[in-house]
Amino acid sequence: MKNYELALIINPDLASRFNPYKEHLESVLSELDFKNIYCENVGIRELAYPIKEFTKGHYLIYQLEGNPPKIADLENKLKYDNSVLRHLLITIDELSSSDSFLTQDTRDSKKLAEEKAHEAKLKNETSINADSDTQIKDNSKSTQLKETEENDNDEATENNNTKDES
Repeated sequence: MKNYELALIINPDLASRFNPYKEHLESVLSELDFKNIYCENVGIRELAYPIKEFTKGHYLIYQLEGNPPKIADLENKLKYDNSVLRHLLITIDELSSSDSFLTQDTRDSKKLAEEKAHEAKLKNETSINADSDTQIKDNSKSTQLKETEENDNDEATENNNTKDES
């Protein structure tokens, strides 16, 4: 028995029916005497280029143990499965149940996107507060200007009255 890693990119429209598809795929693997050691659901990711007019794909990574003569059968089943956009089956030395680079990258990307959204929200709130402070300052300045104009008008009126009396 050899160790294998199977990477699949499946149709992203299967997201709602993912569990039944996963069960179907695992039954195919067990029919071919492959032992599923670990399955990693990476999730939907953007593709580098369109495949069959899809720009996104649902990634799955399996760690398998199986007999080399059954590889051709597995490859044929995957090749003719319309739900599979791409697949890659490689031989590995040791099985690993840790998360793959894709999963870590997906988590990091989501975390970064959440942080950016949070920063944008804080920046937006800060600018709203700054705008309202600016409006308050502008209102107080315009009030002061009006008062100054009124005082100037009053003084001008008093000066005119004083001139008229003389």
